[in-house]
Amino acid sequence: MVSPQPESATGLAVGVPRETIPGERRVALTPEVVKRLTGRGFRVIVEHDAGAAASYPDALYTEAGATVVPDAAQVYREADVILKVQRPTDAEIAQLRPGTAVIAFLSPLTRPELVVQLAERKVTAISMDAIPRITRAQPMDALSSMSTIAGYKAVLLAANALPKFFPLLMTAAGTIPPARVLVLGAGVAGLQAIATARRLGAVVEAFDTRPVVREQVESLGATFLEIDIGHEGAQDASGYAKELAEEHIRREIALIKDHAARSDVIITTALVPGKRAPLLLPEDTVVGMRPGSVIVDLAAEMGGNCELTVPGETVVRHGVTILGPLNLPSEMAYHASQMYAKNIGALLEHLAPNATWTLDLEDAITAGVVLTRDGEVLHGPTREWMKERVA
Repeated sequence: MVSPQPESATGLAVGVPRETIPGERRVALTPEVVKRLTGRGFRVIVEHDAGAAASYPDALYTEAGATVVPDAAQVYREADVILKVQRPTDAEIAQLRPGTAVIAFLSPLTRPELVVQLAERKVTAISMDAIPRITRAQPMDALSSMSTIAGYKAVLLAANALPKFFPLLMTAAGTIPPARVLVLGAGVAGLQAIATARRLGAVVEAFDTRPVVREQVESLGATFLEIDIGHEGAQDASGYAKELAEEHIRREIALIKDHAARSDVIITTALVPGKRAPLLLPEDTVVGMRPGSVIVDLAAEMGGNCELTVPGETVVRHGVTILGPLNLPSEMAYHASQMYAKNIGALLEHLAPNATWTLDLEDAITAGVVLTRDGEVLHGPTREWMKERVA
């Protein structure tokens, strides 16, 4: 069914194609956000069944004021801005018209070649994983939204794989002690993992190189593990973890090994933007863990925090079950889409108030997310990558 656009929708046309990367069930806009955008003058074009995998049928988009079209080709043909979750494939890039824009998770720090490809296509590339962590950008922070889901889901996967109860139980057969959970990394995913494990009744410990997160960890009822590693260099100006010196890493691994031996579950979340995930659980640490223990490695896509992680697979090594999930938010597609759509909608309204582009590159948010424009690469790390290739 194709619905007419409201008379007020005369501004930028935004298009939502169905996600094409295997296993991706999320959708970039939900009907709730479509209604908000059309009310602000945007035209919204949605591919047939784009939201079906996330439990958002076409009828809800029609009711919200979107035009539902039969195929992706029409979306790309008519839209000024393409809204996606995952990066565009080569086939999708070929459909992007010069002068249009694409907003998605573009991973510019790990995929600079994609940034160059979009610049060559003369497409304005806007990355949802380049949102600066400043107060006024919080409604747009899709990385935090998806990390919340990943942290929550990781604990559920661990509880399902662990051959033990999580909570303390008093039964006719005796008292069952609570599971012991160790969370490595107390960013958004780690904090959500702590909160979820505590709700399930586990005893939780957490480690992070940034002592500044201690209060948050303890407020959730977990014990914060601390080691003096000269924390002034543990995070960058944006609040992200930084790579540590070799001696610091050695001491960190030793501390983790000691606590891992007493843990039933380990959730790892440690990432350094644009780099391989830090190795926190070498094989000898896994060897020392209890039989039946579980590791859920949320850093699997970036090489894993555990030496034995196999990205995208569940393996058993030395009696320990090791999960390396790659896209947990997709497994909770309904709420993941709802959160992402609100993030992308807030960014779109910032970049195009009144449904008209006003890309002010002096603005911190705009300068952070706009990677390419008018055939030029604006993203600093990609420009450096290009210079290295020439050299």
